[in-house]
Amino acid sequence: MSYSGNQKRDYYEILGIPREATKDEIKRAYRKLALKYHPDRNKEPDAADRFKEISEAYAILSDDVKRQQYDQFGHAGVAGRWSAEDIFGGINFDEILRSFGLGGGAGGFSSIFDFFSGRSGRTPTQRSSAIDLRYDLSISLKEAASGIEKEIKFDRDEVCPHCQGNGAEPGTPLNTCPQCQGRGELRQVQQTMFGQVIRVGTCPACHGRGQTPEMQCSSCKGRRTVREKRSLRVQIPPGVEDGTMLRLRAQGASQNGGPAGDLYVVVHVKPDKTFQRVGDDLLLEFEASITQVTLGAEVDIPTLTSHARLKIPPGTQPDTLLRLRGQGMPRARWKGNGDLLVQVKVVIPKKMSKSQRELLEQLATELDK
Repeated sequence: MSYSGNQKRDYYEILGIPREATKDEIKRAYRKLALKYHPDRNKEPDAADRFKEISEAYAILSDDVKRQQYDQFGHAGVAGRWSAEDIFGGINFDEILRSFGLGGGAGGFSSIFDFFSGRSGRTPTQRSSAIDLRYDLSISLKEAASGIEKEIKFDRDEVCPHCQGNGAEPGTPLNTCPQCQGRGELRQVQQTMFGQVIRVGTCPACHGRGQTPEMQCSSCKGRRTVREKRSLRVQIPPGVEDGTMLRLRAQGASQNGGPAGDLYVVVHVKPDKTFQRVGDDLLLEFEASITQVTLGAEVDIPTLTSHARLKIPPGTQPDTLLRLRGQGMPRARWKGNGDLLVQVKVVIPKKMSKSQRELLEQLATELDK
């Protein structure tokens, strides 16, 4: 049966591995199939589609976050959440394939991402001109619960305003690069046991532009970008989890005068002194006296926003979990909040007065009858 791009098969089935496969097993399976279906070696009509299919499966299953989403929600946990660039951008397929003895990309495409998305003809510099940045932001548990807008400050490379990203002093010309003859890249042909491999690299003289300035820009010294300080206000959604990555498109850095990349804000939720987060629920330890757990009581306990009344039933045992519904964290995927779980810790008095001890001994006598 030939592969059809409209069919979505199970990623584990595509690679022929069990769901508990390790990363090494995933990579070995991909290597075997890549060697079989890479368009440089396999000229069957469906080889390119099969190669795309196994590459997508490898990209998802080799990433811990994407694999967890897929294991939990299937293709629905992947579709719409990540673009092709998100899926393939974090893996250097060219390097992996060359380690297998295969050319990077496939069928005349300069990278696996271009091959998958159907784009071609881009030089290495055009592909790498956008630089993604990362910013680590720490917030409190209460801020994570309510959502908050935060101002972040960072440095990034931007197109030089003096030369408008040209790299040349205004009024001076750009000349054809003598090293690459205007192509922007240098190619090396190598013969391997699998056939001819063409290695394509960015021209070091013009950095992929195909042109060099006759006189460098006095502001950026020919780099075409300058380092600038920037500040942004970032909206943190309610219920955000620790490690959540927020993507701000086109807020990253620029290289060689090209378009800006993306800024990834990684949210870190600081540990709270009172509450422990368990998914969408919160866990609170409450110290209760012997009389409260024995006779029952109604006590005042803290919540993230204020306080609430909690009923402790008579005869409550140590470490019992009592639940207050809707007093937890906002649910990111569904409406409403999680719950507040109160773990009852019984406090045994270390010192007692004479009368307290007598009463306790009297109680012990009554209970033992």
